[in-house]
Parts: sequence; structure tokens; C-alpha cells
Amino acid sequence: MRHRSVSDLITPTAVSVVPGTTFKEIARLLDEFDITAMPVVDESNRPLGVVSEADLVRHSATGERHGTAGALMSSPAVVARPEWSVVRAARVMDRAKVKRLPVVDVDGRLVGVLSRSDLVQLFLRRDRAIQEEIVEDVITRTLALSPSDVSVEVEDGIVTLSGTARRPGLVPVLLRLCNSVDGVVEVVDRLERENDATARK
Repeated sequence: MRHRSVSDLITPTAVSVVPGTTFKEIARLLDEFDITAMPVVDESNRPLGVVSEADLVRHSATGERHGTAGALMSSPAVVARPEWSVVRAARVMDRAKVKRLPVVDVDGRLVGVLSRSDLVQLFLRRDRAIQEEIVEDVITRTLALSPSDVSVEVEDGIVTLSGTARRPGLVPVLLRLCNSVDGVVEVVDRLERENDATARK
């Protein structure tokens, strides 16, 4: 199974600003590119923080519409690496309570941005594609189970497994692997277990 990485989903043409970018210019860029936040980078294109619409609103609530990206940004920047799995990136995003992650290379330089909406794309995979990956990669290739024993139905990303588990010990592994397939929302276990004695006959 090949699971998508951050590099598969990032927007490579990331809009960024420098610490000296003014309040009005930040607002203009957010509006022009229809985004809600962007990285603030230093002269070497390394992220220092992120400035967002929320930062502008919070600042303007004080009656001020001056200031620069360096003063307004949330820092330090929470970043991701291109080789990370999307699951790792999603967990970092959730833990940090942010909606987007600047993505940096080995030298810490900005190469793109991963947004929460990018991650949502994973759950728009067609049910048929999810079903084929589970049958071919998980059941047949990885676990060496017979596709005739395990029936896989997918509807709106919800996977239902039914049939007979002739090797009951593999069921937890099967469920875990199915849950890790891109686009799976939930796995419903309706498998019948053969007892160990029967399975050995």
C-alpha cells in the first residue's frame, strides 16, 4: 500500500510575506489569493510564523490598522516536511489547532503550504478506488487472505467487512490496515470468526 504524503497534497506556489509587510498589504494578499493565512518568512525563505485573517481581525479590534506581519504573526511557525504521511500532518495540525502548515525542505526553507482543505481531498476518493485498494493491497497482497472469504463494501467512505475470518488473529490487523487506507471514514466489522481449532483443520 502506498499512502499519500504531504508532498502529494501541498500547494507548491505558496504565497508568503516578510516581517515588514504592512497590515494593508497582508489584507490585500489574503483577499487576492482567497486564502485565510500565509507564512511569514525571513530573507532565506525560512518560515518565522504565520499571519492570518484572525490576526488581522484581532488587531483591528483594538482600533488599529497599522502594524507589520512580524508583529501580527503567530510564532514560531508549526511546520511539516514533504515526506511526512498525511496522517502525521493532520495530527500535528490538530494538536497545534492550526488550519495550515508551512512545508519546509531539509534546510528549513519554504516549499509549499498544506491546508486543512487539502487533507479533506483524501476523503473524496471514489468508493470503488477504496474498495479495490483494500481487496488487492490489504487482503490479498499484505495479509495473504482469500478475497472470497472477506467481502468488502464501501459507501461514502464507510467500509463494511463481512464473511468468514478463517484466521481470527489477523482481524485486528485487517481492521487497522483498512482504517489506514486513504479515504476511509469508518470500518464496520461484520466478520464471523472461526475458532482457532476449526481454523487449523
